[in-house]
Amino acid sequence: MRDRGAATILVLAFGLFLTVAGLAAAGVGTARVGRHQARTAADLGALAGAAKAVHGPAVACARAGQFVAANHGRMASCVVEGLEVEVRAEVALPGLGRRAEATARAGPVFAIGPVVEQQSITSAGD
Repeated sequence: MRDRGAATILVLAFGLFLTVAGLAAAGVGTARVGRHQARTAADLGALAGAAKAVHGPAVACARAGQFVAANHGRMASCVVEGLEVEVRAEVALPGLGRRAEATARAGPVFAIGPVVEQQSITSAGD
């Protein structure tokens, strides 16, 4: 029996396995980072647009686009309804040829239901 070179083949196979696993992990990491970048770009764009919503949709969406672009994204859509702004941002995933996208909404906070006044409670012994 001649087993010469069997260890070499096993080491090469193991090395190939580690390389493929490393590339897969890098792809997953790139996708996760891209998703976070898209969320950040959409969130900041929506907040910036909502701050300018009183000046009209054109001004609000222009401001949102500036913030999305500053965060390395592309604004796919901007919808202004009253004082609420909804921004959809896309970020390119390097090396994967795909894009991560996220949507964010911002606007004023409205009270839900009637406002209840606070009452002080005192003990009977006072």
